[in-house]
Amino acid sequence: MHKFMNATKVITGVNTRWSYANVWDPKSINGGAPKYSVSLIIPKSDKATIEKIKAAIQAAYEEGESKLKGNGKSVPALSTLKTPLRDGDLERPDDEAYKNSYFINANSATAPGIVDADRNPILERSEVYSGVYGRASINLYAFNSNGNKGIACGLNNLQKIRDGEPLGGKSRAEDDFAGLEDDGDDFLD
Repeated sequence: MHKFMNATKVITGVNTRWSYANVWDPKSINGGAPKYSVSLIIPKSDKATIEKIKAAIQAAYEEGESKLKGNGKSVPALSTLKTPLRDGDLERPDDEAYKNSYFINANSATAPGIVDADRNPILERSEVYSGVYGRASINLYAFNSNGNKGIACGLNNLQKIRDGEPLGGKSRAEDDFAGLEDDGDDFLD
């Protein structure tokens, strides 16, 4: 099998932060089919990843022209379509986590593979939460369903690189009880 570059696939940089991470159990949004999903927050300073995603959106558009055209006479211009790369400063101005960042929501009907920095599978659910940093393998594709047309982002796999401040206010048990003096003997006297 010859190796070829898949123009619509992107591996994000290591400073990508995962938010709204529903990666263990599929979740149904508005009664739709249950999906695994994650919002990937990409710092604007990670120009390489942003450029790769923009190129993959363009490639998905070109690959999906016949689908996007549907029964219409012409293919709608890419600029008129829904695309998944969003500007956090514009769309989430009140959310610190999205400051100076783009974000892209990736989802999948099948569970993503999740590995650690050494590429070993992560089995412990508490290891993966909204706020960790890591790479994501995503693919961009054109869709045309019920009059909605655009480019969407599929989630393939995730690689956790490092822990981060948990997002969404929920603290982790191991953090809640970290650094407390072990003074459990006091009340025994």
